[in-house]
Amino acid sequence: MPDKQKTKPQRKLRTYQTSLGFYDQAVAAPSMKAALQAWGASSNLFHQGVAKETDDPDVVAATMASPGVVLRRPVGSDDPFTENAQLPTDLADDEAKPKRRPKRKPKAESKKRPVRTAHKISRKADDEAARKAAAAFEKEERRREAERRKEEAAHAKARARRDKAVAAAEAALEEARRVHAARIEAIEAERAAIDERAEAEQTRWDKQRRKLEDALRRARE
Repeated sequence: MPDKQKTKPQRKLRTYQTSLGFYDQAVAAPSMKAALQAWGASSNLFHQGVAKETDDPDVVAATMASPGVVLRRPVGSDDPFTENAQLPTDLADDEAKPKRRPKRKPKAESKKRPVRTAHKISRKADDEAARKAAAAFEKEERRREAERRKEEAAHAKARARRDKAVAAAEAALEEARRVHAARIEAIEAERAAIDERAEAEQTRWDKQRRKLEDALRRARE
């Protein structure tokens, strides 16, 4: 039972990787949204193409050993991911080199150029990257919204044309039905009149025929 509880979250977690500032960052999280929250990103880095899911076995093994913990390594290097990664070599070398003291006004010079720590530099780069990603994401969202509105307007226009055509066709059909009904009514009236005339003619002929037949019979007697 303990083994099952240990392996259950591992099947749900995935490893995500990005590059922010001077570091590559990786984290084991259940979703892209959770990874963005762990990195402290305010925009969708995956949508911007600066973050991805990775299946590198070494990276996956390192993150799965510490789920939810953001691991780092110097950006662009093949070093293993750790919680306390060292700065990139070139930056560390620059800070390790002794600085030459100017011969004149050393105190004034030291006050003029305060030392900036690597942490401040990294955080500034991270903030700048996050702002750029957020701006790009908002720009893309505005573009999609404009396209959506354009499509909705086109659909509404097409729907209006279709409704107008349907209404015209329905009106034409109704008018044709009315004309047809009027003609049928006229034909039925004419037929009734013809039937009445035919009946009257038949009655007249029966009387005339009987009268003529009687005259013929008397003539033969």
